[in-house]
Amino acid sequence: MTTEGQEHAPSAGEYIIHHLHHLQNKHQEGVVDFSVINLDSLFFTVLLGAVGCWLLWLAARKATSGRPGRFQAAVEILVEMVDSQAKGIVHNAQSRRMVAPLALTVFVWIFLLNAMDMLPVDLLPWVNEHTLGLPYLRVVPTADLSITMGLSLGVLLVCLFYNVKIKGAGGWVHELFSAPFGDKWFLYPVNFAMQLIEFVAKTVSHGMRLFGNMYAGELIFMLIALLGGAWSLSGTGVALFLLHLLAGSVWTIFHILIITLQAFVFMMLTLVYVGQAHDHH
Repeated sequence: MTTEGQEHAPSAGEYIIHHLHHLQNKHQEGVVDFSVINLDSLFFTVLLGAVGCWLLWLAARKATSGRPGRFQAAVEILVEMVDSQAKGIVHNAQSRRMVAPLALTVFVWIFLLNAMDMLPVDLLPWVNEHTLGLPYLRVVPTADLSITMGLSLGVLLVCLFYNVKIKGAGGWVHELFSAPFGDKWFLYPVNFAMQLIEFVAKTVSHGMRLFGNMYAGELIFMLIALLGGAWSLSGTGVALFLLHLLAGSVWTIFHILIITLQAFVFMMLTLVYVGQAHDHH
């Protein structure tokens, strides 16, 4: 006999659709609606950005020159790694004083945003629903295209700043029309179009790469959660529950590599794009 809870239990499709819905300021009317704000993504992005800055500040404040603790040693290894990558890409020492801390901040921030995917799928949405009474909550900001594209647009603005700073406004404008096919007036429209395509392609691919990987990872965690939700006392149900535990453990361990790698790739592309802004054609 079917119980009342089973009658009202959502289907697999309804479960996934519910978990992919953002807490928004208004209902989205179309595919592209810039008046809609994903409040959950914005909240966790700002919160984890503040947490990342606090962790770095804490490591700097408690740094000692004697025998560092494990936390200080881990931060020092991270800083040395980022600084070595910055030295290999950005050869201007003056610019590197700003670019290396930027790259470190990007890595820590993206890593913390990605790490939200390690929490149980239903944990924070359940807490949110039973405390604040809000119907939706997505906790992985980098699985939201608006966040990843916002981060990539921020990198684009940094690149434009260094283009003007290193080459001068006139030198950069001249480069827009003279590269990559040569300083001939009849090639100016082609060169300018190619430069615009390059900036757009780099920005879109930068944000889409991070979004695609984290969105796929979030979906896999939801599918694994459905395995656990389908178990019963029957033989098939127990097998599904055991498969849920096994798949969840394996994917979580593997996902640690993914969230770290995606943060590293985003940081490296940031360094590469800023380094390209220092190059003269």
